[in-house]
Amino acid sequence: MAGKIPTHFIDELLNRVDVVDVINRRVPLKKTGREYQACCPFHDEKTPSFTVSPQKQFYHCFGCGVHGSAIGFIMEYDNLGFVEAVEELAQSAGLEVPREDGINQGPDLRPLYALMEAAGHFYRRQLKHHPDSGQAINYLKSRGLSGEIAATFGIGYAPQGWDNLLSALGKDKTTLAQLLECGLTNEGEGKRYDRFRNRIIFPIRDPRGRIIGFGGRVIGDDKPKYLNSPETPLFHKGRELYGLHEARRANSKIERLLVVEGYMDVVALAQHGILNAVATLGTATTHDHLELIFRTCPEVVFCFDGDRAGNDAAWKALLTSLPLMQDGREVKFLFLPEGEDPDTQVRKEGNDAFTQRIEQAQPLSQFLFHQLTHQVQMESIDGRAKLAQLARPHLEKLPSGVFRQMMFQHLEELVGIKGSHLDTGHQQATQSKRGRVNQQNQRPTPVRMAIALLLDSPHLLAIAESVDNDWQNWDAPGINILNRLLEIIRSQPTLNKAALLERWRDSEHFPHLNKLANYRFDLPDMDQEAELRDALLRLNQQFHKSIRPQTGNLRPSELSEDQLKALKQRYPGTISQDES
Repeated sequence: MAGKIPTHFIDELLNRVDVVDVINRRVPLKKTGREYQACCPFHDEKTPSFTVSPQKQFYHCFGCGVHGSAIGFIMEYDNLGFVEAVEELAQSAGLEVPREDGINQGPDLRPLYALMEAAGHFYRRQLKHHPDSGQAINYLKSRGLSGEIAATFGIGYAPQGWDNLLSALGKDKTTLAQLLECGLTNEGEGKRYDRFRNRIIFPIRDPRGRIIGFGGRVIGDDKPKYLNSPETPLFHKGRELYGLHEARRANSKIERLLVVEGYMDVVALAQHGILNAVATLGTATTHDHLELIFRTCPEVVFCFDGDRAGNDAAWKALLTSLPLMQDGREVKFLFLPEGEDPDTQVRKEGNDAFTQRIEQAQPLSQFLFHQLTHQVQMESIDGRAKLAQLARPHLEKLPSGVFRQMMFQHLEELVGIKGSHLDTGHQQATQSKRGRVNQQNQRPTPVRMAIALLLDSPHLLAIAESVDNDWQNWDAPGINILNRLLEIIRSQPTLNKAALLERWRDSEHFPHLNKLANYRFDLPDMDQEAELRDALLRLNQQFHKSIRPQTGNLRPSELSEDQLKALKQRYPGTISQDES
């Protein structure tokens, strides 16, 4: 089992890497004063609101509110978990990630990743050197693929036979068990055998480029025609997209992703210069697929056959998309001529004509209303009323925003009514938004203000130490967090904002602190020292006020020992020994 990554290593890593360099390798930054700026990679914008602070080693977007350390950025941008993001940064910094013994965080998957890479190498070697690989090579050539494209996607060959891979890699009991765990072999009737046989092999990579599974296209007439790796500790087909890693390598910035159905579609499009195609892996588009896509780019075009099955698949994709249609995101649908797929179509008409088809894809709004209006008689009042009944449940899944408002407005135009009467959730959302705005405009509580200021500027510790701290033993919300934050800064005064926040990532308090880290205190007219001093003084006043009201109507003999102690310390001489 893999142990927990030590805190001191996280500190060292964040001290070793520069968040500016980490982000600039993925999103080009421009220096503006002491900070760097860019258009936010996490939402669509034309005016840069994404800032990176070298001093705090922290990024923040004024537009959508995302913020965090270099680790947080890698997690969001590359769609990685915390451990994977740390490993990615450590590798770039030439560091080995240590583990604490005795604290189990889950299985160590590194041997499985290494085994998958070895399998990928085996299949590629078979395509080049196996005596029977000619049929595989001829098939790839018949589909118009060059050796360069085959190498880009790491295409290989699994020969005929039951134990080619087993014989090559299954050297001991541990490896045999791992081959089974990775889905590279099967087991039945007491025997183990290769899962992929007489198939062209397509490695499936995660966003980091690691092989997590394989897809195999049969060469002869065996069934099934396509065979994927099963669900394994590395591979979850509902979360992964074939070709995404290759698309990211081919494009410095991806504006749009084209979702197709199969490996050959992705590879054939790449052969013709269309380098932004991905494929789902034998499953319908899922919520996780779309989240991954929208973290990569603001627009997705689903490409389907023009038959009924393609239309049904498009409708399912539309329903999955609705809850994720935030402003700035676009979902479109491209239907090919019946009997054609992207592979055959692009070979038939070439890059320019196929790209023109993509440009003319139907927007989600057009496809949705086209589907619904064809189910009713629009010439009658009854038919238009039925349209409203059919459309409202779908539109109500849309998140609040301009797109939702416009969709309801269009529905009202089709139905023939005005006044936003159909969007029953609009008024509730508006009221809720007003409440949130009012809450945001309120001055933060003293304890929140103190935590936020110390997170943002740890050097303010001296101010915190110079102010009365009677509140430190107070059992009130947030006090334990503030005390712990002060302890960390005292023990390691060189930690910056990013490193401080990462100290809490595994804590139940992280979401709360992450929100407080969103406060901005570097405004020209803000005196941070005065703000912190004021917050702590107000906190002290609140503490003493919490004691005084309880004692006001009580006799000294009725007070608790803690109340008496606090009163005697704060107001010496006010209570005699006899009274107590």
